[in-house]
Amino acid sequence: MRKTYLKFLLVPVAAVSLAGCGINSVPTAEENAKAKWADVQAAFQERANLIPNLANIVKGAAAQENKTLTEVIQARAQATSPSIQVNPSDLNDPAKMAAFQRAQNQLSGSLSRLLVSVEQYPQLKSQEGYLKLQDQLEGQENRVRITLRDYNEAVRGYNTTIRTFPDIIGAKIIHGAKPMVPYQATTQGAETAPTLDMAPAA
Repeated sequence: MRKTYLKFLLVPVAAVSLAGCGINSVPTAEENAKAKWADVQAAFQERANLIPNLANIVKGAAAQENKTLTEVIQARAQATSPSIQVNPSDLNDPAKMAAFQRAQNQLSGSLSRLLVSVEQYPQLKSQEGYLKLQDQLEGQENRVRITLRDYNEAVRGYNTTIRTFPDIIGAKIIHGAKPMVPYQATTQGAETAPTLDMAPAA
């Protein structure tokens, strides 16, 4: 009777001990980071989806900016290419993350140059469609910034979990966990959403 009692007593104790060794906390932190990365990809994709509309407006009203517009279109194609995308299983691969970051930063840079260049066209700035699109782009840049911040925070939490005791036990022995790569802006100020001038020309 006593042995049976001890057996039932040890089961929950063992379960609690295992839970405290990263059995549950490590995959929970990992899935959280992966979910945040999905938000990042969605935000970048939604920004990319706005570019064809911008291209059509600029092409019609500012033909002189075709060179800059071509750069934006090419950068968009690279940033949305399947070969450049980072799957959740690749979040611990610094090379793949760096390639994705370079493509997104290149698109950000070319898009910013286009928006600055079209400021000299009053007829374009006065179009309601263009102003609405500027507003959408500004909102999307803010969303990108927020999702990147949330992803980096989730990665920080995951990386801390797999390196600290007692979670490190389960992380190393059971899960074979590897640190994830945070998103680091390679262009100064890229983590801050740009301010777009949406005021119509006088």
